[in-house]
Amino acid sequence: MSDPGPGDPLRRLIKLLARLPGIGEKSAMRLALAIVRSNAEYTRALSEAISDVHEHLGLCSVCCDLAAAEVCSICLDARRDPTVICVVAQPQDRMALERAGVFRGRYHVLHGVLDPLAGVGPSELKLSELLARLEGRAGVEEIIVATSPNVEGDATALYVSKLLEPLGIAVTRIASGVAVGGELEYADMTTLHRALEDRRKI
Repeated sequence: MSDPGPGDPLRRLIKLLARLPGIGEKSAMRLALAIVRSNAEYTRALSEAISDVHEHLGLCSVCCDLAAAEVCSICLDARRDPTVICVVAQPQDRMALERAGVFRGRYHVLHGVLDPLAGVGPSELKLSELLARLEGRAGVEEIIVATSPNVEGDATALYVSKLLEPLGIAVTRIASGVAVGGELEYADMTTLHRALEDRRKI
């Protein structure tokens, strides 16, 4: 699609939507037309929500998850088990585990996995923040590495295990209830439950 001119708001919207991950031109066109057909109240609310996310969402200073405050609600929740931290690659992986309701500990979000071919090394991940959390152990007894069971996820899990080995904290990996080569965010609740329950030491 060629660059739309300033007088073609529909084509401009389609082009912007098509830049989102997983959204092709056809999907972008359907979304754009759905927005066009929506009432003004919805489109105004949608615009405000997008603006608010961009302006007010940051990273939790503890777990590095997306948060609208300095510390996220999960880190502040006294009912969560502080002795277990589940390390995930992306915020959507944490969301998937929360939807399944199978984990009641705390989280740490790496914001990626090791992928040398894509130029993603340890320094690009939130690993130093994880180490800072574990200084003095702070009562943490187990780290569950819940990265997707693919080459990059496995490499990241192994790296985290070696990194934390000197601290003497048990490091476990979610079991293969999640399909090999699959993505954690698409797993169903039963699969996630089995993966966590059958975790193993790395």
